[in-house]
Amino acid sequence: MRFLPYNTNHKEFSQILRKNATLGEVLLWKELRSKKMKGYQFNRQKPLGNYIVDFYCKPLKLVIEIDGGSHHFEEVMVKDAKRQTLLEEMGLHLLRFTEMDVRRNMIHVLTSLETHIENLENET
Repeated sequence: MRFLPYNTNHKEFSQILRKNATLGEVLLWKELRSKKMKGYQFNRQKPLGNYIVDFYCKPLKLVIEIDGGSHHFEEVMVKDAKRQTLLEEMGLHLLRFTEMDVRRNMIHVLTSLETHIENLENET
């Protein structure tokens, strides 16, 4: 797999984000860490390009984003769309879940994630 570039200035900030994760990020991380999700290794707060993504699985080229309440504002939605387009141009697949979905409906989030992973596995 080819190397994905990242802004080295984001490395320190990604460490700060890991220490100050939202409740939704913490809850999902408990389900992803230690290869719990179908045996795949995930990283959290991973610098990719000029962004820091919430979760990243290198073998699947899968990015998972947890969107909080601020993502409902139009200007943030425009930035999110631009960010998603740039990440997809890097060959990455992106899944988005809301903070509230992760907190209140983890079963749905995990089922959706498993289905998406199975689809990615079948593509190869």
